[in-house]
Amino acid sequence: MSEIRQTGKTVEDAITSALEKLNTLRDQVNVQVITEGKRGFLGFGAVLAEVIVKPIPEEPVPSFSSISDVKEEELVKEQVSVQVSDSEFVAEEIEELDIPEVAESAEPALTDDEIIAETSAYICQIAKDMGVEDLQISYETHGKVIHFQLESEKAAYLIGKRGSTLNALQQLAQLVANKGTGTYKVVRVDVGDYRIRREQALEQLAERMADKAIRSGQKVQLEPMPSNERKVLHHALADRLDIETYSEGKDPRRYLVIEPIV
Repeated sequence: MSEIRQTGKTVEDAITSALEKLNTLRDQVNVQVITEGKRGFLGFGAVLAEVIVKPIPEEPVPSFSSISDVKEEELVKEQVSVQVSDSEFVAEEIEELDIPEVAESAEPALTDDEIIAETSAYICQIAKDMGVEDLQISYETHGKVIHFQLESEKAAYLIGKRGSTLNALQQLAQLVANKGTGTYKVVRVDVGDYRIRREQALEQLAERMADKAIRSGQKVQLEPMPSNERKVLHHALADRLDIETYSEGKDPRRYLVIEPIV
């Protein structure tokens, strides 16, 4: 469905109904308001709000221009036992590319500052190869967790479709941060608080789709998502007693199902 025209008592009601029919999130559509709507007086003169909701076209992710002889497998061969959370889904655009080489350290273990510096430099190189020249990186550390915050005018390039490129960058950064360090670091990478906004949008989607399942009496299948996003949906609906949630399919096409309890 390319677009949908929807009415409602208010503009927000119309948008919510359209998002439910499209089975998508608010940040993935463009909204054109046709009529604001009027409440009327004593039931007379009321006018429904009307909107046109159209999914945002996918933006092509630029390919890398600088390619080295070292592939991702060489980064991970010393990290066989390391489990990388929130990184099951790797963007196809990056997965098939050669990855810039990370210089080996002469020391058996790097300091936290050295780990952060090397990982930041690596992220910058990846971004530069994607055509992002204005990248700014800040970071915070909480124990073993390093949170990198990226800022750029080309934030959409770094995020990718539904965060797929951002997830791939996070996975690569995780591997670099743990290469030959002798310690284990958990790396989180975000762009302009995208992950926070995405989580909020997912929670709203979960409630809408759960209500839809109850109204229809049929299970609702959501679009494929990475494991961390499915966990957000599971958690958002964990306290509801009228539905159950479970995942089906195989990664990276694994998806969440919401089924009413009868």
